Amino acid sequence: MNRIRVLQMIDRPFLGGGQAVLLALARGLDPARFEVSIASQGGGPLEEAAREAGIPFRAMPFGGKFSPGLVRAIARALKADPPDVLHTHGGIAGLYGRPAARRAGIKHVVHTIHGIHYLHYRGAAGRFAGVLLERFGSRRTDAVVLVSESDLEEAKKHRLAAAGKLKLVRNGIDVAGFATEEFAARAAEVRLRLSVSSPVVGTVARLHRQKGLIHFMRAVPAILEAHPATRILIVGGGDLEPALRAEVLKLRLDRRFAILGARPEAREILSLFDVFVLPSLWEGLPLVLIEAASLGKPIVATDIGGSREILSHEETGLLVPPGDSAALAGAVNRLLDDPDLAARLGARARETIPPRFRLARMVDEYAEIYGSLTGNT
Repeated sequence: MNRIRVLQMIDRPFLGGGQAVLLALARGLDPARFEVSIASQGGGPLEEAAREAGIPFRAMPFGGKFSPGLVRAIARALKADPPDVLHTHGGIAGLYGRPAARRAGIKHVVHTIHGIHYLHYRGAAGRFAGVLLERFGSRRTDAVVLVSESDLEEAKKHRLAAAGKLKLVRNGIDVAGFATEEFAARAAEVRLRLSVSSPVVGTVARLHRQKGLIHFMRAVPAILEAHPATRILIVGGGDLEPALRAEVLKLRLDRRFAILGARPEAREILSLFDVFVLPSLWEGLPLVLIEAASLGKPIVATDIGGSREILSHEETGLLVPPGDSAALAGAVNRLLDDPDLAARLGARARETIPPRFRLARMVDEYAEIYGSLTGNT
């Protein structure tokens, strides 16, 4: 039996949520059934991680402004070495990759929407354009995958694709590495390097409006007023970094607040947190919440679709309204004031959340989609 050739495509080569899912999927697919490669803009951590894993990497000309010529360039690259299935991840890869696949004669196309971001654009025209572009792209797609039940319902509501094409595959992660002695040793080294001794409240997030970080920052004065020894950390990079650093100075938080930027040891830093916060305004299905739960962290998150599918209020974490800095501060202070509650929520999260979001389940569900499209089950 010939192996199914699958090309996983995403636009940017940093290691964000979509890239993490793509990489885990590429690593996890059975090599006896699948021949997997990765395509993205070259030169970033994703390319490095792919090559370290022994996964062929194909540099694609993503980047810069909108260019109709990019479809032709990607089509030429696909036609030179065509996969059986092109799997695009995220809006930009889907925008260019799907019409390129049609030009190149690729028979099967799968597209995963890692959060329907355009529905949260500030302008109505942008939201409308995003919906129309996805409807157009879905015509060139055999399966449109949503990563959460809430996004699946939004996709149906806005008729982003024909009902028979819409699929639900919740994200999954491999948490086994969190329990190793090697991970504990790396975390201890990071603790020493960052001089962490006082309680830590923090987040790991891309510095983008979606993540609601400005609301977290505006909650910090109330947290520090109640718990002045607390240290606040944000791990992540992005376009909002200059504005967020300016807000730190404006709020006079620079003595207790640090924006660490994008870090390869982000998981080790997360393991040092006493309270993990995810103040997002919207999400697909945030991997970092599963990671925090796997580490037994007390969690405060906003009560939005993707996060609500992972956390249960008062059972595995605390949920607060999005954009409400006062509620965010109150929930964090509640956990810092009540170590027993924090420990109970963290333990319950570690016990119940990881089994629901196993990497093997996610990989199997995608493998089933590829197999059904190609007739190779």
